[in-house]
Formats: sequence, structure tokens, C-alpha cells
Amino acid sequence: MNDLVPVDYLVVGHVSRDVSADGYVAGGTVVYSALAAQAMGCRTAVLTSASADYDLAALFPGISVWNIPAQQSTVFKNTYHQGRRQQQILGLATTITAEDVPNEWQRASIVHLGPIANEIDPGLIDLFTNSLLGLTPQGWYRDWDEQGRIIPHEWQGATKVMPLAAAVIVSMEDIPHQSTFDQILQLSPLVVLTQQAGGCTIYFRGESRQIPAPIVTEVNPTGAGDIFATAFLIRLHQTKGNPWEAGDFANRIAASSVANDSLDSKLQAIKEIIGQEA
Repeated sequence: MNDLVPVDYLVVGHVSRDVSADGYVAGGTVVYSALAAQAMGCRTAVLTSASADYDLAALFPGISVWNIPAQQSTVFKNTYHQGRRQQQILGLATTITAEDVPNEWQRASIVHLGPIANEIDPGLIDLFTNSLLGLTPQGWYRDWDEQGRIIPHEWQGATKVMPLAAAVIVSMEDIPHQSTFDQILQLSPLVVLTQQAGGCTIYFRGESRQIPAPIVTEVNPTGAGDIFATAFLIRLHQTKGNPWEAGDFANRIAASSVANDSLDSKLQAIKEIIGQEA
């Protein structure tokens, strides 16, 4: 665990262990968002919860990490039937609350709340009054049955949290119903609907624009949504609130991610885009 230092980009949520044919692999919004923010030149920090045997220092080299101790890490298993994914939660780490946020990080320039299993207490949002606050709220819209099978549910905290966010970034696959998206539009000043190869549609101040993505050959889409969200929030901050420019930039970053296979190659592609803009 690195020493606490002032940060540009703080991402909050559980890092998960995802069951795969080769054992466990790291998952969760915090993984892809933190590493992407670092690749884009941000001083980056992660606030998470995981068991003591999860080697977070190796997962997040050069990134400040504050881990809330847990008896077990969050574990997901994904199975597919007729092309449809069924998720199952096999373990759950500790809920993240306002009391868990280090004082040094409460003034981060950008704060990204990225729950994956309803693990972030909505009251945490009140700490970040001087930050650009972004939400990828999919984990708040998840519940599970007695067997751990993930089922969608309506999130009661939306009415408190979403009006306070600078941007809410979501895909239709993340939420239970069209009515849920309609509520998000009513509550949030800036909403970004991600549409994979179709780019994104941005809703801002009564206007909506569809921003097309570059055409690429898809190699590995894993993490693209989280990387898109990170790029959008960073460029939104850099442009002092221009969502259209942020959407175009995020599309380009996400497309470069999709066109690469490994996480290392995805991050290298991001660095090359940033280098070209310098």
C-alpha cells in the first residue's frame, strides 16, 4: 500500500476476483479506471475493500491504494447460456462508507464512484464538494438471490446522489428498465449513454447528441466501458465542462482499448494517444 499523497483521480469501489478457466482474474471498475487514469497522466488513487491475501500493490503499481480490510474479497462468476450472461456473486467484501475516505483524498480533482455490488454507501458523496464527481452506477442497480445470482433492482439512493454528480455514465445493459434511464435523465445534469461500437449519446442542458466512435476491429472489449468513463471524466475536467469534446475523446480512448487484447497493450495504446496530443 503506497503512502497517501494528493491525487488527481480517485476511484472508489470493490476490486473483484472473477472466476475464469485459468483461476481468478482481477475485475471491477476500479481496476480498469485506475490504470487508465494513470496511463493518461493522472496521480491516481484507489479506495477499495478486499481480503488481506489480495496483492493490491502488484495490481496497482505506482498507484496509491487504501484498502478496507475484509474477511473475503468480492468474487463474481460469469456463465453464458444462448449468448446471454448470468452473473453470480460468490463473495462480498466490506461496504465503503464516508468514514473510510482518507482526509488527503477528499479534495481530489476528480472522484469516480464505480460500485459493482452495491458496496458504496451513498452518504459518501457528501464529502466531495470540491471535486468533479462522476458515477458509473451499475453496481447500485444489482441485487442477488439466495444462490448469489445477480438480479436487477431499483436503487433508492438515486434521488439523493445523482443530482450531485457532474456526470452519470451508463449503458442500457447496466440498469433494470427504460423507466430507470428516464429517472436518471430527470435527476442528472449530464448523462452519457454508452453504446459500444455506436459511440455514445450525451444528454446535457436539454440537448442530446450522438457522438460516433472510430471504426476499429474488435479484439477484446473487456474494460472498455470503464476506460471510456475515465477518459470522459478526465477530459470533462480538462475542458472545464465541455461534454461534447469529452465524449469524442472518450470514444477514441475506448476504441483503442477494444482494438487491443491484453491490459498492457490497452494501456500502451492510451499512452500513445496522450503522447500524440502533447
